[in-house]
Formats: sequence, C-alpha cells, structure tokens
Amino acid sequence: MDIVNQQLTEYMLGVTPKRDPVIQEMEKFAASKNFPIIGPLVGRMLYTMAKVSGARRILELGSGFGYSACWFAKALGKGGEIFCTEGDPENAKRAMEYFRRAKVTTNIHFMVGDALQLIDQTTGKFDIILNDIDKHEYPAALRKALPRLRKGGLLITDNVLWSGRILNKNPDANTAGILKYNNLVYSSKELFTTIIPLRDGVAVSIKR
Repeated sequence: MDIVNQQLTEYMLGVTPKRDPVIQEMEKFAASKNFPIIGPLVGRMLYTMAKVSGARRILELGSGFGYSACWFAKALGKGGEIFCTEGDPENAKRAMEYFRRAKVTTNIHFMVGDALQLIDQTTGKFDIILNDIDKHEYPAALRKALPRLRKGGLLITDNVLWSGRILNKNPDANTAGILKYNNLVYSSKELFTTIIPLRDGVAVSIKR
C-alpha cells in the first residue's frame, strides 16, 4: 500500500533541491543494497525539526550507515552532538567515512551494539531522540527514551504506518510492536503526538 499517492511523492521529489553529493551517494548505495533509509523527504523534515527546536544534542536509536545522522549534523553544525547506535560494525565504519567526506563538523559518537543497551552508556538529556530500531522493540524503545528526553524535546519515530500493515487483522510481531507504540504515544500524558503520513509514516511526539 502506498501511504502517499505515488504521483504526489514523485512531485515532491521533483521539486526538492539536489542534495549534497555525499548524501546523494548514500541514497544510491541504499538503493543498490535495498537498505532502508528515511529518504530525502523525511531527511529534510529531520533537518527542519532540528533547526526549529534549537537542538544541540541528539540520540539515534538505529542509525544504519549514517543517512539520518548526516541530515541532523548539517542542521546542528559545529558545537552540536549526536550519539548514533548501530548493530553492524561495517555500517558504523561506512558512516564515519561518509561523515568525513561530507565534512560534517558536528561531534558524532558512533556506538556499536544493541541500541536499547547503548542508551544506558550515554549521560544527560537529549533534545531529539530518533527511534528507528527493530519494530517489535518500539514499545521498549519508548520506555527507554522518554526519561532521557528533555521537557519540550522531540521523540521522532519512523515507519509508524508500516506500509499499511498496521491495518492487518492478524499482525506479526513487528506490526504489533508499532501498533502498541502508536497507542502508547497517543495515550501518554507526557507526550503530544502527531503522525505525519510522509513516506512510511513518521510520529513526532513533543514531551510536555
């Protein structure tokens, strides 16, 4: 199921300015490996969220080879700080090379392992937490992330419409995790949440 009409998506991509050459290379690599990334439309949204919120510290739960972090880093610039988490050391190595070539000036800490354990190795509060780990772990990610988010901070979660699979009557474990997560963030008294039907659905929650 196309969450957004394909013609509208193509229109939005058509009017979107060309990205930094390194970001475009990352997009081509993802396409060649069928590696899921947020893509340029959501990337621009992350950049905007970081700018308008005045974010200086960001935590990513699930960073892949650094595509979303690159968008965040361009928004934060020098003096910003991003903590990335990724299970595959090869992805982490590739990400750091992309950051170097993109001349990213943001201070990036790339940690390899289980994101839900690595979060405990960080200190302090974050202005933005991006959640993009295995979908069955989304409810656990919420429990971990919420105490680490500053008041007024943003919790941004990808794939919350899950290509329409959230409508299935017999959801699998990943779909069930997303469904539970969506219910939790909308019912939480600590969060004000909106799902943006962009690409595969992005939930943006602000901590009250």
